[in-house]
Amino acid sequence: MNLRALSPASIKAPLARYSHGIAISAGQRLVFTSGQLGIRGDGIIPADCEAQADLCFANVAAILAEDGMTPADIVRINAYVTDRAHMQGYMRSRDRQFPGTPPASTLLIVSGFTRPEFVVEIEAIAAAPD
Repeated sequence: MNLRALSPASIKAPLARYSHGIAISAGQRLVFTSGQLGIRGDGIIPADCEAQADLCFANVAAILAEDGMTPADIVRINAYVTDRAHMQGYMRSRDRQFPGTPPASTLLIVSGFTRPEFVVEIEAIAAAPD
């Protein structure tokens, strides 16, 4: 899929590796994922944010694969971390996922999730040709 990054010269460049906006063509089907937590299929939850983020992205990839998509089809991500200290680990994981045009992205710091051991949650929107 051809993603077109939208980065107007009239606004400050993104503060990290993401796109201010992404344009997609008409005739695309969309997949919206629920927020994914960093938990393995066997229930193990890594302690650090980067490893949890890697699992979140792997879960998102598995959901997209159910509809014949890949992470390259992601046009927007929303991520939530429980502390500013987790931002760098999350961003390292995010940046590895998108070697091409990075999706539009929002990162929020929240007070917590359903269990205290979770430190990051990621949801995505993907688009691919019908």
